[in-house]
Amino acid sequence: MENKINKQIQLLAQELKGNYDTQKIFDLSLEDRLPNREMIISIVEDLRKLTFPGFFGTENLAYVSKENFAGNILSIIFEKLFKQIKLAISFDDKTKANPDATIEAQELALAFVNKVPAIQNMLLMDVEAAFNGDPAAKSKEDIIFSYPGLYAIFVYRYAHELYKLNIPYIPRIMTEHAHGKTGIDINPGAEIGKYFCIDHGTGIVVGETTVIGDHVKVYQGVTLGALSTRKGQELSGVKRHPTIEDNVVIYSNTTILGGETVIGENSVIAGNTFITTSIPANTKVASTMPELNTREL
Repeated sequence: MENKINKQIQLLAQELKGNYDTQKIFDLSLEDRLPNREMIISIVEDLRKLTFPGFFGTENLAYVSKENFAGNILSIIFEKLFKQIKLAISFDDKTKANPDATIEAQELALAFVNKVPAIQNMLLMDVEAAFNGDPAAKSKEDIIFSYPGLYAIFVYRYAHELYKLNIPYIPRIMTEHAHGKTGIDINPGAEIGKYFCIDHGTGIVVGETTVIGDHVKVYQGVTLGALSTRKGQELSGVKRHPTIEDNVVIYSNTTILGGETVIGENSVIAGNTFITTSIPANTKVASTMPELNTREL
């Protein structure tokens, strides 16, 4: 029996090798190394400690210098991120040698960490938006500790900065990690303004070319998507997701599609609404309520 098992495993290994050879994407040279997903996720958690000090780390800021704390965590983030960026940009452009990959990666990592204070300020505005918009929230601390919407926004805001720096792989790894934890799928390419609030959140999808203004609130099950993706890669770089202007509320299970679709400022979109055309400012939109049929059992 053992001999039979070994022969079967050998046959399967040969079949898998054939798959690898056919796909080509697994053909790595001795010099090639992929970015490390676990290390990128650890950077996310370091950023969380830095952004919300005292909430997720072991440090008690009553006993340590806040400046030393911030400097130490920033140094750790820079060192980890620099190495992952170097791997990402080197692997992404395998067709040519890049002798300056180390310098380029250091410059990109430094450009990112320079943005950290501004991103933290944005995230504190998002905390305030969630607190002001949710009567069930007992405190801002409650939101920071436990709200999945804030976690998804937190990861998105940092991933978006990396996306703007044209760093491959890493931004999407970050946001898909948040997607897996929260059920909220925000593409790092989306542009989202200040005081963004996600309530409940599960099932939300925000596409790559979506533009969202300031003071927007989105409930669970909302899709901001494309009308069609049949053309595949031909649509890369094309505005194919909607624009949501300032002070808009979008209630649960609403779908808004299309790159030319604009939801005007100060509008309210009721739940279970399907939209593929632009909506003027200061408008309330609702679909016809389905008819209920009841009968006695």
